[in-house]
Amino acid sequence: MDDFFVYLLVLLVFTNRYVAGHFLKRLTGARFDEKREGYEPTVATITPLFNEGEHIVRTVESLLALDYPKDKLEIIVVDDCSTDDSYAWALKAAQGHPNVKVLRNPANVGKRKAINRGHRETKAEIIVSVDSDVVVDRGALRALVARFTKPEIAAVGGRVMVANPDDNWLTRMQTVKFYFAQEWLKLVERAFKSVMCLSGCLTAYRREVLEELQPVLEGRNVRGIPIKYGEDRFLTRQIVKAGYQTLFITDAWCFTVSPNTLSKYFSQQIRWRRSNLVDWFGGLKHAWRLPAPVALNYFSLFALMLCYPVLIIEKVLNGYFVDLMVIHAGVLALLAAIYYAAASSMPASQRVGPLAFLSMAFLMPVSYLVFTPLGLFTLDSGSWETRSKPAPTPVPPAEVDPSPAGRVGEREPLERAS
Repeated sequence: MDDFFVYLLVLLVFTNRYVAGHFLKRLTGARFDEKREGYEPTVATITPLFNEGEHIVRTVESLLALDYPKDKLEIIVVDDCSTDDSYAWALKAAQGHPNVKVLRNPANVGKRKAINRGHRETKAEIIVSVDSDVVVDRGALRALVARFTKPEIAAVGGRVMVANPDDNWLTRMQTVKFYFAQEWLKLVERAFKSVMCLSGCLTAYRREVLEELQPVLEGRNVRGIPIKYGEDRFLTRQIVKAGYQTLFITDAWCFTVSPNTLSKYFSQQIRWRRSNLVDWFGGLKHAWRLPAPVALNYFSLFALMLCYPVLIIEKVLNGYFVDLMVIHAGVLALLAAIYYAAASSMPASQRVGPLAFLSMAFLMPVSYLVFTPLGLFTLDSGSWETRSKPAPTPVPPAEVDPSPAGRVGEREPLERAS
């Protein structure tokens, strides 16, 4: 493979994500992030649950603490036939709260179908997807709904914070990675209101759009096998494909625990890589209709994902792998310096030593070399992936210790909720 072609792809992706986005943000000015202050539609949060255990209590507690009128807020938890005591914990969390409803699927059907069932149980105007392993900041809901300024806007995604940045070098590295992913890498898509992936950790949708797309979402499969990974990315792409606008904002926060061991991290990354690949393949027929900068970003990322592993193999076989690592380290050192200068605006709990990002010099080539081929050969995996773990014997609700962790506090000073 021609090295020049691959490095040109790298330059194109880097320029699009780290330079063009900031230029477009400045160019669009106030239109980049418009708000509708005082807007208070009826809202239902829906949390699909599978083998999350006691943590679902903390998730529900954070939703109950949201700064939003209680008569306009429903909290729905849909247990997708967990094999542990998750359902029991969810029932405990709902006790004494009439606006909290806990449902249980008779069979395991996957995250998206669980959310679909939840939204059929409510008439709320806005449906907010909240993952069962996150804690939502008190002011997040108001920030999300304020961005529904016109009917074309169908989905608004919030920011995911690392709840355990100080566990070890791996969680510190992910904290820096999350910073760039959410402060920089979505800027081009945000400028054109065509964000291609909104996280199920915290995303708000117009109810009627979910209903319109429900047949497509229910029938998702790869080679006839229903799949349960990457459903957030798939849903976002379907919304954009249908002609609606999607937004991402940085002032609606939630917190999630990042993997703190390599085995957990690799499990997460193979699931994400598989999701990226199946989504990119699925979007090839219609992504050309996106705004030109967004389409360029979409196709160049896909091409790089497929070409870069070949370059790495060539460098290894020809004895130039160390040289490639040095290039990676140099680029990451530059990004670490940018993080050091720019992250001062982040909450203290979300700032880590910038040198932690240098570990990506090793993990990045591993990610491309191993996860891309592995993802390509396992696209028809049908499990929940990271939560498909052996579970303990379910505990009846009456036997569960009802003492949950404390509620999420006030929005400031925004200490992590973990």
